[in-house]
Amino acid sequence: MRFTPEFLDELRSRLSTSEVVGKRVALKKAGREWRGLSPFNKERTPSFYVNDEKGMWFDFSSGRNGSIFDFLMATEGCTFPEAVERLAQQAGMALPQVSERAEAQDRRRRTLHEVVNLAAEFFQQTLAARAGAKARGYLADRGLDGPLQQKFRIGYAPPERFALKEHLGSHGVPVEDMVEAGLLVAGDDIPVPYDRFRDRVMFPITDMRGRLIAFGGRALEKDVAAKYLNSPETPLFHKGANLYNGAAARAAAHKGAPVVAVEGYVDVIAMVACGVEGAVAPLGTALTPDQLSLLWKMTDEPVLCFDGDGAGRRAAYRAVDTALPLLKPGKSLSFAALPDGQDPDDLARSGGRAAIDAVLKGARPMAEMLWLRETAQGAFTTPERRAALEARLAEVVAGIGDETVRRHYRQDLDERLRRLFGGERPSGRRPYGMGGGPASGRGMQGWMPGRGAAPMRGQGGGRGGRPGAFGEPLAAGEPYMVASPQLAASSLHRGYRVAVPPREALILQIVLHHPWLLHDHLEQVSALEFRHGEAERLKAALVDIAAHDSTVHDGAAEPERLAAELRRRGFADALDRIAAAITTAAVFGARPDAAPDDVETTWKQLVSLHNQSHSLTKELREAEQALGGEPSEAHFAWLTDVKQRLAALDGAEALIEGFGASSGRSVRVF
Repeated sequence: MRFTPEFLDELRSRLSTSEVVGKRVALKKAGREWRGLSPFNKERTPSFYVNDEKGMWFDFSSGRNGSIFDFLMATEGCTFPEAVERLAQQAGMALPQVSERAEAQDRRRRTLHEVVNLAAEFFQQTLAARAGAKARGYLADRGLDGPLQQKFRIGYAPPERFALKEHLGSHGVPVEDMVEAGLLVAGDDIPVPYDRFRDRVMFPITDMRGRLIAFGGRALEKDVAAKYLNSPETPLFHKGANLYNGAAARAAAHKGAPVVAVEGYVDVIAMVACGVEGAVAPLGTALTPDQLSLLWKMTDEPVLCFDGDGAGRRAAYRAVDTALPLLKPGKSLSFAALPDGQDPDDLARSGGRAAIDAVLKGARPMAEMLWLRETAQGAFTTPERRAALEARLAEVVAGIGDETVRRHYRQDLDERLRRLFGGERPSGRRPYGMGGGPASGRGMQGWMPGRGAAPMRGQGGGRGGRPGAFGEPLAAGEPYMVASPQLAASSLHRGYRVAVPPREALILQIVLHHPWLLHDHLEQVSALEFRHGEAERLKAALVDIAAHDSTVHDGAAEPERLAAELRRRGFADALDRIAAAITTAAVFGARPDAAPDDVETTWKQLVSLHNQSHSLTKELREAEQALGGEPSEAHFAWLTDVKQRLAALDGAEALIEGFGASSGRSVRVF
């Protein structure tokens, strides 16, 4: 809506600047002005002034100033039209009349907002009722307690075909409105419209002003066509132009919170529960230009936080393609990769805020992500391959819309190419690598070097680059540092500083649930090497208990007694973190009620995979060191072989979830 100068002047005349500002800033009279502490910076001496005669405010600590409209936009994160509407409501002024068509559309949208809100209330009531028991169980399993459910207005759509339709009808809502709001499925081939969402946990979606516009529904049964189902496109909802939790994240960003884009609803809620209030998620689509625009209105460099697997890597690469043409000076993206096999929900539950902060601090700039993508295809050992890489980079950079940004990207990539192709390395610089090429480990354990991984030879800028496969050999006495994301992200190289790795937690959990394993496999338990310090200390305590407790030595210990002894020794928090690190219940052999045969089979598989992984990761380090020191075909073949064996090992891990026949697990016969 456009506002005439006359309307804005009238609005200013009805509201004094001190009246508007005083709702957020404690003001004291200072001569002809008002004075208070800056709402933008922490300070002890007031440097924020309001002058009602001029209708302006001045913040000398930050250099900001403006009108009452500017103040609301700066402190609330709202747009200019939103600021005008709020101030008009405060002043008791009616907004200017618009065309009859626009007014009719606005009335229609308000009606649909009311319909969607009624539906949200119905879903919330159903979740709280007896019919919502299954959904409450699912939410409890995901760690979404009552306060979080209320905060995000989570609900439950019952399985009946017409439950919502009948409820809304009882409130006088026409079927046409239900269809237009996306709540019913209708069509020429459907005689009677029926509820779109059935037997799903419901996540309400708001627009950037906090108004309900749509829903995302998570199925509770496994054999449905779509695990997640969003509302269709409606007059209120355009999924490519909205972000889940966008309104709350915008408000948090204006208070200095980081803006982090994750993949799903539960991921956002888990991040917010850990204190990351600026978490958002796209709505079932890859990140769109409109969503990028929303992110850049919140902050100059939002962080995209994707899963550390192949799908997460591909999502990051798609985001690079979307963002490149839209880059402006100061507007970019950072990319953070989660530990392999964990999503933000897993990480938040197992490691809390510290684990999330560790991932976010390791976020890499967009230029590095682009370089990683373009060089992850293989070795550039021939002039033709190097020329192809150079041509491809030139083509990609040409797509950047802003001339200044395009020039700086060209300079950055030219420098990386010179390093990669064996140009002179500045004196004193340590060797580095990009994490691509033959030693990249493409996505086996994360797709970016972990924070703290030292750079290697292969590119300028100190991060990324190939590990010297065609650069000059390392200078005498110069240390070799790992490069590939597979090794840099592994427990062997960086250690698990926060969250307990799922496999280590699972090994400990199966021992805790079945202490007789300590009697039957004590030497094997003692020989296990854990990279997480807390897991290693807990393992040592278990071995000590087994050596000095006769009931354990005889194989007759009870899980409750073992846990009590560990708590007595100060491991109560460690036991909780071990339990939190197991975010799947699919490993039947680790359950307390598992049959001994299943426990034994699962134990052998877990220990075998753990030892093989540990051994292969060590060998990976040795192979990369050898290739860095002498880029020969033999060393390259060795490295390739190690990576193939690691890939095969990743596939074998899934076999554990298939065990459990002796414990009563149903087996599907084809």
